Amino acid sequence: MYHSRWKGCHYEAGLRYGNMFYKNGVNPMSSISISNERKEFTVKCIPIYEKFYPEIVEEIKGMADGLKINYIDVASFIFTMYCFTFDNKCSCLAISNEGKIFFARNSDFIVSIEKLCDSAYYKLNNAYSFIGNTTAWTEMEDGINEHGLAVGLTFIYPIKIKPGLNAGMLVRYILEKCKTTDEAILVLKKLPIASPQTITLADKLGNIVVVECNCDKVIVLAPQQGKDYVFTTNHFVSEEMQEYQFNGVDDIYSHERYKTLVNAFSNTQERSIDFIKNILSGNMGFMCQYDRKKGIDTVWSSIYDLTDGTIFRVEGNPSRKLFNQDKRLVLKK
Repeated sequence: MYHSRWKGCHYEAGLRYGNMFYKNGVNPMSSISISNERKEFTVKCIPIYEKFYPEIVEEIKGMADGLKINYIDVASFIFTMYCFTFDNKCSCLAISNEGKIFFARNSDFIVSIEKLCDSAYYKLNNAYSFIGNTTAWTEMEDGINEHGLAVGLTFIYPIKIKPGLNAGMLVRYILEKCKTTDEAILVLKKLPIASPQTITLADKLGNIVVVECNCDKVIVLAPQQGKDYVFTTNHFVSEEMQEYQFNGVDDIYSHERYKTLVNAFSNTQERSIDFIKNILSGNMGFMCQYDRKKGIDTVWSSIYDLTDGTIFRVEGNPSRKLFNQDKRLVLKK
């Protein structure tokens, strides 16, 4: 996993990142094929990003300039992620119990890009500092910012899409601009959304939710009565979102992972980091036990302790590797 650092203004940060690749003779776009459909969708998305998130447009332009390639090529990859079919398979959970608040996530993806994943530290002008993890760049899949707001996505197979911000860009926007879960919910209700996804949120106040959303609806799922947790995998569970659910074979073990989470929380009152590690590592049922020969595995696992302000991550499958603490980000008191 890379550990990139982004600083200065958005354009400068993107330019520096693109230059780094260029000087090393690497073009991350060289093996990515973008269809005409995705390019046409990007053209419709660009005015929305320019209105609601102009800084990110500047970052992508900087990236393209650093790589010495066309801006539209990079934008067509980033702005269409999650809107078309991808192999993202993830699980998220959050706990708020007796003053202890945790967020955790497994990121399951194709093993061919495992070493290209990035745990980025962002400290940009006029934006909240954060650590975010991604299988690409610029868009984020989980992270925590300096105010102790943690957020993560899970991919939902796209049935209906419209031009707007996709899952990874929603996570990035929230990390940069929101302090609390409530602020993030307001953002999700305000921004034009492109792709279907769940967004799990947890803040230092103990507010935890799963947001199921797409271009038509934003449904907020708080903990059920008497419960101190929320979780999600790669399918919608709310009644309101069932019309947008992919009606096909669950070949990504989404329902099996969801059942593991149900059983784990139902069978014990323990709410410790060790408990979370046991879930993510597959010790309490199927969670990360993929057959790597089929090209899929858990490529990282994150745990954020919002009470203590500590960050733990496994760079690889947590059933085979250990969690290590990341000390790059200091949370505000």
